[in-house]
Amino acid sequence: MSVDGNGTSERGTEYTTDGADSACWASAVDDDGAVLRTVGRQIRLWREAAGLKQSELGKAIGYGEDLVSSVERARRVPQPEFLKNADQALQAGGRIAAMAKDVAEARYPKKVRDLARLEAEAVAMGAYINTVIHGLLQTEEYARALFGMRRPAYGEDELERLVAARLARQAIFDRTPAPMLTFVQEEATLRRPIGGRMVLRRQLEHLLAVGRLRHVEIQVMPTAVEEHAGLGGSLRVLKLKDGTSVGQNEVQLISRLITNPKEVQILEMRYETIRAQALTPRESLAFIENVLGET
Repeated sequence: MSVDGNGTSERGTEYTTDGADSACWASAVDDDGAVLRTVGRQIRLWREAAGLKQSELGKAIGYGEDLVSSVERARRVPQPEFLKNADQALQAGGRIAAMAKDVAEARYPKKVRDLARLEAEAVAMGAYINTVIHGLLQTEEYARALFGMRRPAYGEDELERLVAARLARQAIFDRTPAPMLTFVQEEATLRRPIGGRMVLRRQLEHLLAVGRLRHVEIQVMPTAVEEHAGLGGSLRVLKLKDGTSVGQNEVQLISRLITNPKEVQILEMRYETIRAQALTPRESLAFIENVLGET
């Protein structure tokens, strides 16, 4: 991130928020279009040099002509198996298969990768969210239902890409050494049946499982609480390996990264107050179990 001469900075980020919104109507593939166009062009050149039509290459590697065409036009992200099979069929000597690493990095939108890199640098993270279950806590079907509600709507390929990117971020739970992760969820987010009742039930079961991890604490902010320090909206505070802290907040179409120390300090104070006003982690797990029983 860039820092000015006073050691502070703040900027708006473009990655998809932990809800499902984005300021851009265009496909996130555009973030890495150069990589995908290069891969597609190389496959086309090797195919033409071999004297094969798209349909013939597709048949040789076990894929349809439409997919081959989409990959060559950078409309679809090729899977590693596609690249491996194409390399063998075109006798490219490993040149096509070698592009799998670059494609893997381009598979997820840059805006999501930037967020994942920030999370990878965190030794501790605290998050309060008042609209949906936090992205790091979402099940696959909950995330898919959430992205499916976005307007203007995502195309099917983009929706699946974003779901995969969201799930990939959850590798943070398996890191060693494990970061300290705390979440405060509004009660309403536990009751809103995004995706339907069964999707919500499985989401609540997932919260209970994650909340029992030793390095994770999930707290619930009951609707009946009178004093609430988080009415300004969702926020996150991350403590990084180098000892610095950054903040993040989200509103419609905008996810803003905050590095100004004074502003980060305000977010830290608000988050600690929110945690103090919410149910304790043990009380929260019992609360979630009760909601699950009612669902």
